[in-house]
Formats: sequence, C-alpha cells, structure tokens
Amino acid sequence: MSAEFLVCIGLLFFLAGIGAPIAYAILIASLGYLTISGQGIGIAGKVLMDGLYQSFILLAVPLFIVAANIMNAGTISDRLLGFCVALVGRFRGGLGHVNVVASLIFSGMSGSAVADAAGIGKIIIGMMTKSGHYTRGYAAAMTAASATIGPIIPPSIPMVLYALVSNSSIGYLFLGGIIPGLMMGLVLMAMNTFLSHRRGFALEEPVPLSQLPGRTVNAFPALLMPAILLYGIYGGVTTPTEAAAVAAFYALLLAALFYRALSFHALYGILVESARSSAAVGLVIGGALILNFVVASENIPSLLAARLVGLDIDPLLFLLGVNLLLLLLGCVLDATTIILVIIPLFLPTCRELGIDLVHFGVVAVVNCMIGLITPPYGILLFVLNAVTRIPLSEIIREIWPFLIALLLALMSLVIWPDLVLWLPRQFGYAG
Repeated sequence: MSAEFLVCIGLLFFLAGIGAPIAYAILIASLGYLTISGQGIGIAGKVLMDGLYQSFILLAVPLFIVAANIMNAGTISDRLLGFCVALVGRFRGGLGHVNVVASLIFSGMSGSAVADAAGIGKIIIGMMTKSGHYTRGYAAAMTAASATIGPIIPPSIPMVLYALVSNSSIGYLFLGGIIPGLMMGLVLMAMNTFLSHRRGFALEEPVPLSQLPGRTVNAFPALLMPAILLYGIYGGVTTPTEAAAVAAFYALLLAALFYRALSFHALYGILVESARSSAAVGLVIGGALILNFVVASENIPSLLAARLVGLDIDPLLFLLGVNLLLLLLGCVLDATTIILVIIPLFLPTCRELGIDLVHFGVVAVVNCMIGLITPPYGILLFVLNAVTRIPLSEIIREIWPFLIALLLALMSLVIWPDLVLWLPRQFGYAG
C-alpha cells in the first residue's frame, strides 16, 4: 500500500468513527487520496459519470423504493396482515409466525429490509404488544429478524448493487435468493415456536377457517406483485429495471384505484420520502464508485487474489473466512457500504478459486442482512427504536436467539451451494 492510500483509509475510518455519514466519509477520503497522489479531483467527476452512465440497473433502486413506500401506504399492509393472521395466527406464538409470513410476502414487493421494518413491522409490533402475550422487546426483535428476509427474496436492492460491482445476472441472483429467503423464514418460525413453548406464550384467538377465503381474496391483488415481477423477468417480458418500473406502477394502481387508499397529498409525501431515500443511497454509490477507482489504482484486488491463490487455500475455507470478516464488519458498517466497497475486493479471488459469483453474492447479501440486526450498529434495531420508542436495550436483549438461528441458516448456505444454485440452474444458469 502506498502512503497516499494509507492516508485515505485512515481518513475514512476517522470520519466514520466521529460519526460523519458514511457517504461523506467515503467521498472525502477518496478525494483526499486523489489530491495527495497528484491525480486531481477532476478525475472523480469522470469516474462518477462513467460509472453511473454504464449502470442502467441502478434505476431499479429508486423504483423499488417507490414501490415499497406505496405498498406501505393506505390499507395494503393491513390486508396482507389480515391474510397472514388467518393463515398462521392459530398456532402457539401465532403473531410471531404472522410476523415472519408477512415479511416473506412483503419481501416480494419492497426489496428493502428498512422498508419492511418501518412499514409493516410497526403494525405487527403493535398487534403483538396489544395482545398481552409478548414483551415489547420480543416483538421488536422478532420484527427486526424477519425484516432481514426482505432483500433476500426478490426483488432485492442489495442484489442489484451486487450485480453492479460483479457483473452478475440480476435475474439469476433473484432466483438464487428464493430458497435462502424461505430457509430464513423457516428457522425464525422454528425459533419462535421453541421460545413460545419455553416461555408459555398463550394461544391467540383463532380466526375461523371460513374467513380465510375472504381474506385471501381481499389480499390477492397485493399478493400478485411478486408473481408479476418474477414472470416479467424470467418470462423475458421485462428487464429487471423495467420490472422495477412495473412494480412501482402496479403498486400505484393498486393503492390509488383498486383499494382507493392513496390521496394526491399522500402520494406527494411518498415521492418526496422516496427521493430522499434514493438520494441517500445514491451518495453512497457515488462515493463507492470513486473509492473503487482508488482501490483499483492501488491494484489491491489483484494483489489480494494472487496472495490467496498462492497459499492454495481451500474455497470453502476462503468463504468461511470472508463470511466471518463480513459479519464483523456488519457490526459497524451498513450493508450498502459493504457491498459496494468491501465485497469487490474479494471478487477476483472468487474467480481464481472457482467460487460461483451468484452463490457468493447471495451468501454475501444474507450476511449483510444479518449485520443489520447485529449489535452495536444494527441499523434495523435503530429503525425500530425510532419508530416504536421501544428502548434499544430491550430489543438487543431479545435479538440473540434469532441472530443464532439466522447464522445457522447462513452456514448451511455456505456449506451447500446447491441451496442457492439449484433454482437458477432450473432456469438455464450454467454456474
């Protein structure tokens, strides 16, 4: 490493350590490197514009954000929750199961863990605490853990970002996330069942089975969105970016015309909030593009790949080591930063060791999502603390069993790649 790069890294960690927004920390550190190395900060503009111009898939990010915010508006979330309560609310720990199933369904619409937690999560926490069977901390921890499924089952904003840095197929990444997402849901429901019996949670009053068809019909238009997205992408009708536009348009039609739950004033607020969220993600993406240019200038990915290949390391050991590192980084960095800045360092080594990039991408995204609920910097824990006013200490106290369950699911995905790759291969993936 050159002295200029060491200054860049030192400045990045210093700014992040004193609480500066990570996007600003990356931008300032990268511009500092360009200035000290004599390349001039003007090159940052060229790198930024080239990166954005060649990344048509980035349009999917704001479109999925708009779709998620629209689906959170009005009565759509309530209808979905009504369907989930009728479906699984009759079992012990029923509202915990409702929490997971609702996240599984909503994950097919938003692609964002934060959108799931802040939207449908806030409603289900209220339902769980009002029932009197669950503590506030348990309800919030269950919600945070289930929200991690959001970006695993397609659509997925983190997978779009991974496709940007790895040149992998978004379609195959989306397919690869379906089975892992369902696995995450199953292990969370199993843990909820175990804790419910151990703590003696009372049974909820079951919804009569006669009401299930009616609630299914009521929620059916919203349930169609994942099917529309998947058919559009894998049926060859749309590209993933066009599918994001279709998702946003369908959500708008559903909320405004079919359910009549969206006013012009509410739509304006949704668009403003979506623009703010997209801008926040865009700043991180812009900073990451410049920082990746700095890293490439130092030839670090190639040096890292050559060093690791020279050690003749086993691919499984490499994957386990990278996952351990990502889990540790997930305690202090957000998922977007890890995907855009850290993961590209390992891609050349993955290619050299014969590790499939779709498998690596899905595993890395699952890892990053687990980081969202890992103390001390679990962004979902902070989001739920902000929207529900439940003390952070209560949420952290209850999060550990669900964190362990998700780590077991992650380990299974690392050891058995077919859990990720089986479904993409059925659709023609050659990996």
